Amino acid sequence: MKKILNKIEYNAPVVLTFSLLATAIFFIDELLPIHIIDNFFVFRGSFSLTNSIQLLLWPLGHGSMEHLMGNITLLLLIGPMLEEKYSSKIILILMVITTLVIGIFQAILFNSGILGASGIVFMMIVLTSFTNMKDGKVPLTFIFIAILFLAKEIYNGLFVNNNISEFGHILGAAVGIGYIYIEQKYRKKS
Repeated sequence: MKKILNKIEYNAPVVLTFSLLATAIFFIDELLPIHIIDNFFVFRGSFSLTNSIQLLLWPLGHGSMEHLMGNITLLLLIGPMLEEKYSSKIILILMVITTLVIGIFQAILFNSGILGASGIVFMMIVLTSFTNMKDGKVPLTFIFIAILFLAKEIYNGLFVNNNISEFGHILGAAVGIGYIYIEQKYRKKS
């Protein structure tokens, strides 16, 4: 047993820690009648001390098992590769920036609550499509993903009443694009 445990590596600390926390929070909320997700992991858009904490924590809360599994599965598939390429520090910073950007826009434009890691997932999807970028050229796969993604999000935002923040997804993708743009500009100067 000790040999097996020695072979296990905590290879993507930011993504793994986030995923474990989100999963633990979901199951604590399901098993105990204390409603921690509703009380601590939903950002409702006003700015007070409690809501300022929720402004940072809302991506850890998920409304259903499907919501949790969809986000965490994608994070665990994409995240480790991104942490290896960009570093755990950069991924953590991008996750926090994504959380704050989506939360602030949510507070300014909408009067509903928000929870879940979908915006972070979309930021990572954008980063993934640029992992093989060479000589500053935009990969055709990114263009195709962007067209499909934007078309789906705009369609869902306009015509589907699904309690999903398509705007949050678009903002998450925008953070990913912004980071790639800044990184490429920095590389050219070096």
